[in-house]
Amino acid sequence: MVTVDRPTAQEDKVQRAPRARMTGTQRRHQLIEVARGLFAERGFEGTSIEEIAQRAGVSKPVVYEHFGGKEGLYAVVVDREMETLLEMVTSSLTKNRSRYRVQQVALALLTYMEDRTEGFQILVRGTPTSGDSGRYSSLLTDAISQVEHLLASDFQRRDRDPALAPLYAQALVGMVTATAQWWLDVREPSKEVVAAHLVNLCWNGLMHLELDPHLVGPNEPQDDATSES
Repeated sequence: MVTVDRPTAQEDKVQRAPRARMTGTQRRHQLIEVARGLFAERGFEGTSIEEIAQRAGVSKPVVYEHFGGKEGLYAVVVDREMETLLEMVTSSLTKNRSRYRVQQVALALLTYMEDRTEGFQILVRGTPTSGDSGRYSSLLTDAISQVEHLLASDFQRRDRDPALAPLYAQALVGMVTATAQWWLDVREPSKEVVAAHLVNLCWNGLMHLELDPHLVGPNEPQDDATSES
């Protein structure tokens, strides 16, 4: 006769212990993270409330209770990503000296894309209504505007035409963002090396490239004709 070991009373109690319920804030955060992964993977149209709920282990009414629907949840996900990226880029644009500032902008974008790849994919994929990357384009427009302002002041101090600042701002931001999107696919060399070479091109031009560019510290000599921004 085969003897079957029965669980002890203590083991049975452990096995049947209910999982701790999440607070409303914890549940909301969980749903946002689950939705962020699905939106990045499948886009807005390819993601359903049912699938979000299933992956989060809740019923559909719970998702509706927190966000009102898929559009509301998507908007929250996008707003959080925009806030994160904008804070990183703006901080880099408004501090430190000129070359170091350009370097930190490139690093901020690369770091965001590396750490929050899903969020970046959502931003560039487009909104459910317009079908274009309106939020990301808006962010780039803000960044270009800030760079334009900085360059105009720099050009004026150096007796150069400040009317050319918009052209250079478009070129600089465009070069950094295009290179960053390429790097997201290949992930090599390291983001620090990519940032150093981007600044090398921005700062020195093709005719005066450094042989071995490296990232500079905020107080290192930077061959900056304007010295301080």
